[in-house]
Amino acid sequence: MIEQFEPIARACTIEVPVAHRRPIALVGAGAIADLAHLPAYRAGGLEVVGLTDPDGSRARDVAERHGVERVYRDLDELLADARVDVVDIAVPAAAQPEIVRRALESGRHVLGQKPFAPSAAVAARLARLAEARGRVLAVNQQLRFDEGMAAAHEMARLGWLGEITSFTISVDIWTEWTSWPWMLELDELEVWNHSIHYHDVVRWFLGEPARIFASAGRTPGQAPRGETRTTTVYEFPAGARALVAAHHENRWGDQRATFRIDGTSGSVRGTLGLLYDYPRGRPDTLEVTSEVVRTDGWVPYPVTTRWLPDAFLGPMASLLEAAAGGPPPRTAASDNVGTLALVEAIYRSIRTGECESPAAPADIALE
Repeated sequence: MIEQFEPIARACTIEVPVAHRRPIALVGAGAIADLAHLPAYRAGGLEVVGLTDPDGSRARDVAERHGVERVYRDLDELLADARVDVVDIAVPAAAQPEIVRRALESGRHVLGQKPFAPSAAVAARLARLAEARGRVLAVNQQLRFDEGMAAAHEMARLGWLGEITSFTISVDIWTEWTSWPWMLELDELEVWNHSIHYHDVVRWFLGEPARIFASAGRTPGQAPRGETRTTTVYEFPAGARALVAAHHENRWGDQRATFRIDGTSGSVRGTLGLLYDYPRGRPDTLEVTSEVVRTDGWVPYPVTTRWLPDAFLGPMASLLEAAAGGPPPRTAASDNVGTLALVEAIYRSIRTGECESPAAPADIALE
C-alpha cells in the first residue's frame, strides 16, 4: 500500500512556496494565536511582522516568545504599517466584521477565525466586499487541513470509497470552558465555537444537506450558560446521511473523538487526536478498507502531523496561494457562508424541535 498512499500524502502536505509568502500581522494574542497560529507560521517559514491585542502586556509576552518584532497599539497602527499584506484575525466572532471590513478596505488580504461573523448574512456581506475589492478573504476552518481528515477526503475524491453513503463524527470529551471566560455567558455555545468544525467538514465531503434535525442540552452544575452537548442528523438529496454528536461534559477519563465515512466501495475510520489531550493532543489515526484499491481488510494510513498546530498552516497557505493567482482558498469566505447558514439552521432546529433546511448562500439577504 505504500506506493498507493504516496498521492494521498502529497495532497495532505502543507507547504508555502517562497514566491507565495507575504508579511502577516495578527489581530489577537490569545491562546489560539500563541499555541497554533504563530508556531504553525514559523514552521511554514512565514513572516509575522507584528501583532496587536487589547491586553498590551499579553501581546508583548506572546510577541517576545515567538520572535515577533512589533506590537501595535491598536488596529489603526497595524493598518498604517505598509509592510503588512495579510491580516490574520484571531478574536471572537462579534468583533470580527469591523476588523475584516477595515482590513479589506485598506487593501489587505484577510484570514478570519472561525466563526468569522456572527451570522450568515454578515458573512455574505463581507465575502462580497472582498470580491469587490479584489482581495482574498478566507476562514480558519483548519480541520479541512488536519492530516487525517484531509487524507480521508483525498481517498474519497480518488474514488476509493465509491459513493459516500454516511458520515459520522462522535466526540465525547471534557472541555474546560472556563479557559475562555467570554464563552461562559453565551446563549449559543457549542455549535458556534466547537462543532462548527465538524459541520464544515461534513459540507466539504457531502455538500449542502436537504434538511437537518438537531437537539441540544446542558448538564447539572456546568459552568457555561449555553449548550454543551449537541446531536445533529443530516439528510442529503442523493440519499446520504450524516450524524454529528458532541458531548463536552465527560468527567470520567475515557475521552474519545472518532469519525467514520462509509461508501459503496469502501470506508475510512479514524480518531481526532487533538481532543484526547487538548491542547497537546496526539496524531490522528486513520484506517481505510476499499474494494477499489484492494486493501484486503483495514489498513492504517500513517498520519504524522497534528491538528494543532500543524493544520493551522493550511488556511493561510491556501489564502496565500490564491493571492498569488491560484485557485480560491479551500476555506474561502464565500464557501464558509454556507457553513454559517448551516449552523443557523441547527440552532433553529434546536429551538423549534423541527427539521430545518439551511439557506442557500445565494439566497441569504445581506445585513
